[in-house]
Amino acid sequence: MAQSGTAARTIPSSRFAWLMALYAENFRRIQQVVDLAALDEGRWCSRGADGLDLHVDVLARHRYMLELRMSYAFADPATGLPEPSAYVRVYLDACQAEVTHCYVGQRWQDVLGTHPPAHAVFAHRLRMNTFLSKWLEHLRGAGHGGDWLPAEAAAGAWPVRACIA
Repeated sequence: MAQSGTAARTIPSSRFAWLMALYAENFRRIQQVVDLAALDEGRWCSRGADGLDLHVDVLARHRYMLELRMSYAFADPATGLPEPSAYVRVYLDACQAEVTHCYVGQRWQDVLGTHPPAHAVFAHRLRMNTFLSKWLEHLRGAGHGGDWLPAEAAAGAWPVRACIA
C-alpha cells in the first residue's frame, strides 16, 4: 500500500504523553518563528503584519539547550514587567520546547499556591504550553520571524513605538 505525503497523527494514550507531544509541537512551531541557530544571547525584535513587536530575549545558549523569554512590548502597569511573556526552554537535541513559566497578569504562586499538589502543577504546565502553542501559531500567521534585528538597531529602523522595553 502506498503511503500518503502526510504522516498519520496518533492520539497520545496518557496525559503525560499528551504533554510531551505538545512540547514536540511547540518545538516545531517555535522553529517557524524564531531562528534558533542564528540568534545569539541578547534581545531581538521581530515586527509582523499585526503591528506588534515581538521581543525574544536569548537568556542563555547552551550546547543542547536555549533559554528564551518571549514577549510583546507591553508592560503590566502594576509591575512594569512584559505582558504577556513566556519563558521557554528549547531542547535542541530532543526537539522539545516547554514553557517553564509565564507571566500573563499573575504569578504561578497566585494561581496555584505555594505548595500545590502534583496534578495541579501538571494541569498548569499543560495550560501554559497550550498557550504557547496557540501564541506561536498566531505569530507565524502574523508573519513574525522573517527579519530579526537587535533591539537597539530595531529602535532606529522602525517607527518610534518599535521595541520599547
